[in-house]
Amino acid sequence: MKNFVFISPNFPTNYWRFCRELKNNGLNVLGIGDQPYDELSSDLKNSLNEYYKVSSLENEDEVYRAVAFFIFKYGRIDWLESNNEYWLEKDAKLRTDFNITSGFQTADIPRIKYKSQMKQYYKKAGLAVARYYLVKDLEGCKKFIKKVGYPVVAKPDNGVGASHNFKIENEEQLVDFYGKRHEGVTYIMEEFVNGQVCSYDAIVDSKGDIMFEAGNLTPGSIMDMVNKNDDCKFCILKELPEDTKKAGRATVKHFGVKSRFVHLEFFRLTQDQKGLGKKGDIMGLEVNMRPSGGFSPDMINFAHSTDVYKIWADMIAFDKSTKPEGEHNYCAYVGRKDGKDYVMDHNAVMEKYGANIKMAERLPDALSAAMGNQFYMANFQTEEEMNEYFETVTELR
Repeated sequence: MKNFVFISPNFPTNYWRFCRELKNNGLNVLGIGDQPYDELSSDLKNSLNEYYKVSSLENEDEVYRAVAFFIFKYGRIDWLESNNEYWLEKDAKLRTDFNITSGFQTADIPRIKYKSQMKQYYKKAGLAVARYYLVKDLEGCKKFIKKVGYPVVAKPDNGVGASHNFKIENEEQLVDFYGKRHEGVTYIMEEFVNGQVCSYDAIVDSKGDIMFEAGNLTPGSIMDMVNKNDDCKFCILKELPEDTKKAGRATVKHFGVKSRFVHLEFFRLTQDQKGLGKKGDIMGLEVNMRPSGGFSPDMINFAHSTDVYKIWADMIAFDKSTKPEGEHNYCAYVGRKDGKDYVMDHNAVMEKYGANIKMAERLPDALSAAMGNQFYMANFQTEEEMNEYFETVTELR
């Protein structure tokens, strides 16, 4: 029996489904988390063979001891994963420390976590990337902006989502950014790209071959969702465009992705942009070597009438899957922010779109800044129906 250590199986709350499918496939599923066992959901408890509570997952010594305990009790650990962006570096360190060779090691982290280092691999995949400057001083920022022009975007070189991102449109905002940046954190400054964010989401086997692929599209600005309190809107596409497939597959190859669920981000240009491409072209943004965040795996399931939790667990256990896809739809997500005066209250949304809605829940505070406090995800056959849904559910008085 293979031993699988799952870090933080309780968060996000839907990740128990990964554990369930692993256990159903005959793996010994061993969880490490900081939530008391009695507070775990019954679904998660039933999906684990054993759970080791630590006081904090930030405590490296405690987590190390937890893995060592499991090795003492069960023998060699075959897999260790969290499927969570926040823990990717610690996952890699634990694999390296315990010689678990089935995933990324500490030496792999720079190219998959630092935005500046991702760019060379996107280029190898034949994709354009935004020009950049690793922020050292204010004068260097001004020289870079003189070359590329305003606006520019500044964000942590090793960061998650749109946290502490800045869109800088003039010198006053540049000085403001420079004063607000976190000390000790390296920031990357990039030329602004006029494009929509889209993704390539895939489950990749041990040979680097694609077992499953899908993708999303974000019609608005992710930075504005965080920094301007905009509602979160995105969708899983009914069909993945061929150029996105080509870009995604090339990126998987040149990043050396194997035995993983990945979420690779691209821009689709909304206008011609010198040095980057023509309107409609795909260019590289950043890679995420884990599933798309929050309830996105469920959205993929709804859009493709399948089960990516099982496909991923089949990849782990058997390096193949026979889980089929069914009818395809758009699956659209709206995350509404508390404190806004929406035309439609919750009951009105459920009454109008109840036949389409697949999930409607509250999100934990840790996810709400980017993804909203109350979300609705719904299936639609046409893009027109989906766009009407986006507009109606987010309309303010």
